[in-house]
Amino acid sequence: MKQEVEYQLTRNIERLGHLPIEGGGQIVVEGGYAYIGHMKPPMGTSVIDVSNPAAPVVVAHVPPPDDWSHTHKVRVRGDIMITNVEQDRRHFLRKADKIAGIRKELGDGATDAQVAERLGVKPSDIADLEQALARGYHSGGFRVWDISDKTAPKLMSYVKTHGFGVHRFDMDANYAYISTEMEGYVGNILVVYDISDPANPTEVSRWHMPGQHVAGGETPTWDGYGVRLHHAMRSGDELWAAVWHAGYRVLDASDIRNLTVKGSYRFPAAIPEPTHTVMPLEQPINGRRYAVAIDEEHDHRPGRLHGFIWVIDVTDPAAMEPVAAWDLSERSCPWVGQPGVRFGGHQFREKLDDTLVYATWFAGGLRVLDLADPKLPVEVAHYMVPGPDGTPPQSNDVDVGDDGLIYLLDRTNGMEILRMTR
Repeated sequence: MKQEVEYQLTRNIERLGHLPIEGGGQIVVEGGYAYIGHMKPPMGTSVIDVSNPAAPVVVAHVPPPDDWSHTHKVRVRGDIMITNVEQDRRHFLRKADKIAGIRKELGDGATDAQVAERLGVKPSDIADLEQALARGYHSGGFRVWDISDKTAPKLMSYVKTHGFGVHRFDMDANYAYISTEMEGYVGNILVVYDISDPANPTEVSRWHMPGQHVAGGETPTWDGYGVRLHHAMRSGDELWAAVWHAGYRVLDASDIRNLTVKGSYRFPAAIPEPTHTVMPLEQPINGRRYAVAIDEEHDHRPGRLHGFIWVIDVTDPAAMEPVAAWDLSERSCPWVGQPGVRFGGHQFREKLDDTLVYATWFAGGLRVLDLADPKLPVEVAHYMVPGPDGTPPQSNDVDVGDDGLIYLLDRTNGMEILRMTR
């Protein structure tokens, strides 16, 4: 006899407001405004007045520079906003690079169906891929905006990089820490730009994993793009760099023009998912220093290990060691296994100023963990609510305002403004 399961969709969190806006990749909140980088063109970056949480209002929108780019990441410091420019559908479109070699292997008379089978795509995709290859992509980079007037962002500069362009990044008042492809490298690397003059960003340094700089004579020890920078977060005189299937690195940034590695950790090969984000807690706990890392789960397969949230003792950068791992059971989510629904870890709020970690889990929604005991993470709240039409959550990013309100961004269901109830 089949037993019906009742799922608790929200605990210790209430909704204050909702904005049914196009799906988003990143949200940041500052000074009564939320800034959303959208996943797909023609949507680009939206500026939203959230002074009334019950009725958020879009006050400005800037589109991507062209039809083939998305600008799904955004950062703000004061009156300066930076948005990325990255090739839309980049992983799919790069399959086009293999078409010529496959046709050569198959010989004269090779059909699109045969090529598609080798690529793992539909035959109808071949024309799309070949058009993209012929068109090329030259827009990748980042744009710097003056947002002193929130209703009319003004473009100050557009820095072109290379390849796919720019993915996630960090910034402060002086520098932008950009994750981008660059000519001569395999996969994204870190490029630091001086943005003290926002109209003229200037490169000051680079950092990459050994093996990425093929133009400099290095040879990757991996296939494809499995080892690359996802992004690096500034913390004091350090940069915490998540390097995908190679774990993470802690960089000494005391001399910003000469970045060096002061700590390294690579998760065991049994951990199937890549490291998406890593950051230290701002305050020690019981005299020890801890960091939090999260894996991004791409293709959840029931029975296989999930991506985790890791708590890591980083007191000694030369001997960093995980002390706890947390994940969400697939049994806790009613939408696991539905077509087109992602489930698993993705991202956490990129400010760890107390022991609470706000993490997005795609169909698992928002999960809030307390690390008061770093060796025993405890979930204290969650919000896993479908859209108004019943669309499962695909929670992608989260930020918390100075007022303590939670701003949750979904890939399909827009923006939620939430409040903890305990």
